[in-house]
Amino acid sequence: MIIIHANLKVRADQEQTFLKEAQSLVLATRNEEGNISYELMKSSEKENEYTMVELWKDAEATELHNKSEHFTAFVQKAPTFMAAPMEVKVFAGEQLEV
Repeated sequence: MIIIHANLKVRADQEQTFLKEAQSLVLATRNEEGNISYELMKSSEKENEYTMVELWKDAEATELHNKSEHFTAFVQKAPTFMAAPMEVKVFAGEQLEV
């Protein structure tokens, strides 16, 4: 399983635009075959900061996502609402039975 945390700093004056675009991205991504979970989380400590928490079946699923029409459209629009470059952390993981 691949886990991705994409940290996003959004311009305050563009937050509503960002949320609209992110909602479209989230809905389309959740329908991708290799997606396990795709959630946008808002920081409770930092203004206008979000983290996209992603769980993917495997690396191939993330590659397909990165080439998808909805993801590339989001990336093209991102400069209009981002206050800083996206910071992405990628982890390999496995589900544990407790």
